[in-house]
Formats: sequence, C-alpha cells, structure tokens
Amino acid sequence: MSINKVILVGNIGKDPVIRYFDKGVAKATFPLATSETYTNQQGETITSTEWHNIVLWRALAEVAEKTVKKGTQLYIVGKIKTRSYVDKDGNNKYITEILADTMLVLEKKQAQTSYSGKPDGSRDDHQEKNGSSSGVNEPGAAYNHQDESISGPPPGNATGNGQNEDDLPF
Repeated sequence: MSINKVILVGNIGKDPVIRYFDKGVAKATFPLATSETYTNQQGETITSTEWHNIVLWRALAEVAEKTVKKGTQLYIVGKIKTRSYVDKDGNNKYITEILADTMLVLEKKQAQTSYSGKPDGSRDDHQEKNGSSSGVNEPGAAYNHQDESISGPPPGNATGNGQNEDDLPF
C-alpha cells in the first residue's frame, strides 16, 4: 500500500493564473508559501519558507478565480506530482506540483462562506455540527472536490500547439 497525500497551510505568493481549455475546463496555478519558525542555539529566531506550486482543476479552479488573491491564507489537501518537460533550449526540466482536491480559504473575519461542491448547496455534517458558534476561528470559504471523474487534468487535452497539457512548464 502507498499513500500520496499533502496537507498545506500557507499564503498565496501571486494571484492565481487561470487558463481555460477545450470544453471550458479551467486550470488555476499559483505559488503557496509555508513557513517554519524556530530559535537556533544563539537565541536567534529563524524563519524558513518553502514554496509549493499549486494546481487546481475545473470547478475548484473557478472557485479560486473568484475567491483567492495574493496574500490569501489557504488550507490545501492534494497529492504531489513531479513531471518533466523539455525547455526551449532542449534541456530536460523537472517540476514538482501539488494537485489539490480540497481548498479552504482561511479568513480572519467571522462572516464566512462555504463551498461544499454539492449542487444543492447543502453543507457537510462536520460544518453543520461545528457551526460558527464556537470561539475557534473556523476555516472560511471551503470547496471539497471528491468526484474522481473530474479531478486532475483532462486526459489527452491538447493546448493547440501540439503539446499535451501535462507537458507544459507551469
């Protein structure tokens, strides 16, 4: 058995780049920064930041287009995917991305919006039970994408220049 699962909480480094492909399929990409702070032996506070390339597809990408921008704090769940491509100089390049299937917008405000991905707008049991009555600041706008038939890139979707979408360096 093997598991490929990533959970990240961080801030968006740039506004999402949204692209639309055949049949209106949306793709959003953006960098997400996660930071770790510790004190070294000399008593100095050190902050280490990692940058992650986040990729969202279809409805999740459309939600990101409307709800997130540079600086937004997100909770992301997805999987790691490393792919390669050949750059314009003929060199092999590798890129590691997080293909997200769940995104929560973490807001500081008490008024929050929820995206459950359900057509009737109903909320998950967890959200109904926990509500916003607790003193804990719950995650804001949420979108949980569970339908495997629409997760990940569209199979065989060409971008019009003869390249497969998975071969592009973004």
